[in-house]
Amino acid sequence: MSNDMLIDIFDKREHFMKMIKDKIPTSYPEWPVDISTKQSQQICRDLALKGVEEMFEALGHLKNWKSHRMTDIPSVDRDEFLEEIVDAFNYFYSLMILIGVDVDEFKNAFDKKHEIILNRLKDGY
Repeated sequence: MSNDMLIDIFDKREHFMKMIKDKIPTSYPEWPVDISTKQSQQICRDLALKGVEEMFEALGHLKNWKSHRMTDIPSVDRDEFLEEIVDAFNYFYSLMILIGVDVDEFKNAFDKKHEIILNRLKDGY
């Protein structure tokens, strides 16, 4: 994904957050929030859990993962599966925006963690 595409995703998500906040003022606090406060941590936790919930909805579309299942369910609605994953990512992007993470900080954190996991593989983690 190019940096421009990531910028576009962050911009679209923040635009959505602002639109929702205009219609429902209590939907989001003013951001960025101070994640050291109890209230902000609760808001972050709630957003993260909504993302996890959406990921579980995506997983609900997968029926052939059970090793004990004797028959296969031949069809999966890939579009619905992907839509739920996008919903999950939208919550996670909102969470990053809420705490003041921008595209550059996210990309740097991603790259740093990527190097860590590559080194773990090389070192026999």
